[in-house]
Amino acid sequence: MIRLGRFRFLVGGVVLYALGVVMAGYMGATINWQVAIWGQIIVTATQLMTHYSNDYYDFEADHCNRTPTPWSGGSRVLQSGALPRQTALIAALILASVAVIGVLLLAWRYRPGPLAVPIVLAAVALAWQYSAPPLKLHARGIGEICSMFIVAGLTPLLGFYLQTGQITAFPMHALVPLCCLQFSMLVSVDIPDADGDAAADKRTLVVRLGRRASARVYVVLLALAYGLVILMMLAGLPAIVAVCFCLTLPLALWLAWRVRKGDWSQAATWGRLAFFSIALLMSAAVLEAVGFVLLAMAR
Repeated sequence: MIRLGRFRFLVGGVVLYALGVVMAGYMGATINWQVAIWGQIIVTATQLMTHYSNDYYDFEADHCNRTPTPWSGGSRVLQSGALPRQTALIAALILASVAVIGVLLLAWRYRPGPLAVPIVLAAVALAWQYSAPPLKLHARGIGEICSMFIVAGLTPLLGFYLQTGQITAFPMHALVPLCCLQFSMLVSVDIPDADGDAAADKRTLVVRLGRRASARVYVVLLALAYGLVILMMLAGLPAIVAVCFCLTLPLALWLAWRVRKGDWSQAATWGRLAFFSIALLMSAAVLEAVGFVLLAMAR
């Protein structure tokens, strides 16, 4: 069950949710740690729900995938027969219930604001439809946009909103560059799955564009992330947070160079490309959080 749930990916939800909480603290909010922990439970339940439901609904595509990596191609648990396929669906439904009931109880107990429930319900619904019918967002080529919106957008925004009771433009200054890195990371994860997805008639963005064009999109997204940091700084992102984000630039340049050298076309390097793309996103989010903490401590 743990392998099926791919628990190592939960780190991303913790980091991005914490970034939202840290931004709220920087803006002067008094952190309610009970609310913060409750919100993290909701985020983690939603993320695990997605992992289990994706393995259930992507069973055929993952079965056709002959080039899985530790970061793509599903958990492979259902394909091995170690657990009945239905187990993943039951787990996903239970976790969806935990997230929904959790936010309803949170709203009733702490009254963080009227948008708490809609934010979580939107995240749960979109995450479920990532692979599930009738929308099958990933199979329609818009899964990357959907996942970017949920993970790099709604997750930190929930952390910010639960502490401040409001949504302002300020959090977006920090989140827009992260959204670009999230998108590029998802492209790197989908590249190894392209053949299996195509065989299962799963028309992901990488399948539609092809690996070569997807690699170009990947490099453009990396460049866009660091270009947008400058614009966001002009719009109000604290300079120290922008500098912290840019500390990851050497890794981004190395990744762009590796892609230009053809890592996108070699199965032996797909796992490495995905791992360091994930590391780039996580390190950028952590460093942004460090920047906000330093600013809050300097007050």
